[in-house]
Amino acid sequence: MLITRASEYALLSLVILVKSPSPVDSQVLSKELKISKSFLSKILQFLTKAKILKSFRGANGGFMLARQSNEITILEVINAVEDKGASVMDCSSSKDLCPSNQADVCSLWPLLHKLQGKIDDFLNTLTLDDLTKE
Repeated sequence: MLITRASEYALLSLVILVKSPSPVDSQVLSKELKISKSFLSKILQFLTKAKILKSFRGANGGFMLARQSNEITILEVINAVEDKGASVMDCSSSKDLCPSNQADVCSLWPLLHKLQGKIDDFLNTLTLDDLTKE
């Protein structure tokens, strides 16, 4: 549950963009990643809205990073493309999200919430640079 396909494709797209000196078209990204252009376009829109990407129109248009790769955290990317943010379980980020509405008496929620905090802290220390180091 933590990393969905949307998060995976967002990160893979950003790795390609980190290495590109000029904007990359969504069609090129779609072909390189072998995924649907429409699905990728939604992901790129979320990343642009979150100010992770800049988009350019026209013949030489496409997408580029809006900031340096060492300033963009993995957590930020995942949160930009996930509706509820990154989460170990559906209920771990908030008692209000408990699927059974039993969070107040659930013995798992405190543990999962603590685990989620540790994962978030870790993902917040990793940047796109960490994904592109060879």
